[in-house]
Amino acid sequence: MVTGIELLVAAALCAACPALNESLPANLILLGEDGSPTNPQLPLEAGLDEDASVETLETLIAKKLKLREMREWIGGKHLRIATLEDFPLSYTELLENGTRIGHGVSFQIIDFLKKKFNFTYEVFVPQENIIGSPKDFDRSLIEMVNSSVVDLAAAFIPSLSDQRSFVYYSTTTLDEGEWIMVMQRPRESASGSGLLAPFEFWVWILILVSLLAVGPIIYVLIILRNRLTGDGQQTPYSLGHCAWFVYGALMKQGSTLSPIADSTRLLFATWWIFITILTSFYTANLTAFLTLSKFTLPYNTVDDILSKNKHFVSMRGGGVEYAIRTTNESLSMLNRMIQNNYAVFSDETNDTYNLQNYVERNGYVFVRDRPAINIMLYQDYLYRKSISFNDEKVHCPFAMAKEPFLKKKRTFAYPIGSNLSQLFDPELLNLVESGIVKHLSNRDLPSAEICPQDLGGTERQLRNGDLMMTYYIMLAGFATALAVFSTELVFRYVNSRQEANKWARHGIGRTPNGQSVAPSRWLRAWRRPESGHGQLLGASTHAQNVTPPPPYQSIFQGGGQGDPLNRWRRPLGNGNGNAIGNGILLGGNSENGVRRLINGRDYLVFRNPNGQSQLIPVRSPSAALFQYSYTE
Repeated sequence: MVTGIELLVAAALCAACPALNESLPANLILLGEDGSPTNPQLPLEAGLDEDASVETLETLIAKKLKLREMREWIGGKHLRIATLEDFPLSYTELLENGTRIGHGVSFQIIDFLKKKFNFTYEVFVPQENIIGSPKDFDRSLIEMVNSSVVDLAAAFIPSLSDQRSFVYYSTTTLDEGEWIMVMQRPRESASGSGLLAPFEFWVWILILVSLLAVGPIIYVLIILRNRLTGDGQQTPYSLGHCAWFVYGALMKQGSTLSPIADSTRLLFATWWIFITILTSFYTANLTAFLTLSKFTLPYNTVDDILSKNKHFVSMRGGGVEYAIRTTNESLSMLNRMIQNNYAVFSDETNDTYNLQNYVERNGYVFVRDRPAINIMLYQDYLYRKSISFNDEKVHCPFAMAKEPFLKKKRTFAYPIGSNLSQLFDPELLNLVESGIVKHLSNRDLPSAEICPQDLGGTERQLRNGDLMMTYYIMLAGFATALAVFSTELVFRYVNSRQEANKWARHGIGRTPNGQSVAPSRWLRAWRRPESGHGQLLGASTHAQNVTPPPPYQSIFQGGGQGDPLNRWRRPLGNGNGNAIGNGILLGGNSENGVRRLINGRDYLVFRNPNGQSQLIPVRSPSAALFQYSYTE
């Protein structure tokens, strides 16, 4: 409460305040006691620019009088109103007595106008539930309005260019209609969730190109470096070794290659650094995609539908069909999809039927305006919620794109020359600006978004689809190995047949010039034993009377005449004509023989009984291997 001291202070301050200004501003229209202006000659040009149109008071009064006359004229009048079956914006109900009653947002607006202007109406629908166009005019809503069969078309009619010559659109826009795409919810995001998701397509292509090109590039640079510098210390690696190093580094495996030259080391280090950065980005992005990635749809815009030739369905005679069929409309580029039977326009007005028949069963994309889509998905959600209470994937099998397929302003329509627009449009503007029309469109929907794109599940378990690329890599590897193995068998079989034909033409063990050749391992079993009995292919030949090569020790050690090992060091025959040995050493020296240096290895040249020279390795390791291979 104000105390006495405060009141005294306020009074003192008021005494010092200036007097009130009771003068009226200039150019003010003064009204008399009856409400008529006392200065009607004053134009309403105060505060206007010079180029602005000046509306005199007489014009305003004339409009006011005309509206008053129209109110008196329409009072008690019976109007004929046409509409479309376009739930939930406009739809009708046919009673048993044949009377049709209108429902939806459109008729809630009509009922408001009815109470305000005191008129009655009856509802009509066209023979076909279509808006109509110059090429689709018969039995349409446009035909009823154009022929003045009805006084008004109460529906959210998209403002299309071709229809302007047949009807008069309301000057008040009820809303900006948005047609949205509804499709089956994919199991994984369109951006991918498997092993290929972290990088886009062209990144993978460049990685593959680098994997194929870096190996040959390193090989060529090493060869070029050796030729320019003349350095003999750095041994050039083969192309296979370079390619295998590149692949091994990509798999983070070590390499046996140890370059000496600095330039070669820099080449190797550069590839290692590149692979380290690449694999780090891949690992981080793969983790992000599996845990934090947003869900995206494969079809979000009209360009996606056009580029991928995706089948879609919409209402017959609706705004989408005429926007496609009309040349100067925004969707005219989809006209070829109608010719190729990718676009379907359904006569069924039940959206649930179109959703189940076309989207759920056939995988089509359903294009419908946003209020109808929201109501349809909400009703479907409530039904599926009663079936499964916890599983969100069962609740929301459909997903809605965020980008609109088509955007068009929607209004009521009047016959050309009708004066109802001047009476109704100001009231419609008040409803739109106050938000009542938007409220009526969303009144039956919850405030939360129904079945959003990303369901927002916190648990993310890997599926087979995430690891499908791993399975493909394994299958491709095994299939490639099997193909190479089959190729080896085929080539081996072909080579054996060629050798068999050569032996059959020129005799076993002889070439056309008479030289002795050794048969292949596949054909050794074709030799017949001395008994004359054949032997099966692949059978062992150890049981046959085949004299092995001399042991390694018998060549360098002396022995008695009766030592069987020394017979390899004896000549082919003695003076009596009896053969006591299997061969002689070239050079006549039975103790040392003839040594030859071949390919950096020491060999002893030995002549076998058939006159052919045979090489015996002298070094101990290779000689031991030779003895094991030919005598064991």
